[in-house]
Amino acid sequence: MPMITFVRPDGERIAFDAGGAETVMHAAVGRQVAGILGECGGSMTCATCHVFVEPEWLDRLPPISAAEDELLDATATERRDNSRLSCQIPVSEALDGLVLELPEAQI
Repeated sequence: MPMITFVRPDGERIAFDAGGAETVMHAAVGRQVAGILGECGGSMTCATCHVFVEPEWLDRLPPISAAEDELLDATATERRDNSRLSCQIPVSEALDGLVLELPEAQI
């Protein structure tokens, strides 16, 4: 089962087994991770599941689609080079150990 770690802006780390979840966003919402809202349920219309991916994991993720790239320009916390929408990151064994930083705000 893939373990995923979220790092809150204050440095607190939240780690859990994401097995059984469709996407990282679904795993976080299902475990009530504060800072991941997922208001649109993963339909990629709200950007409230914005995360910063630790650099060593970026090449292991699917490429950013044009729609995700556009929506990342509308996040509440300024976009970075390592910004992704967690609804667009499918959970898989290949992501065991994934570390994501939570932004200061989602809305």
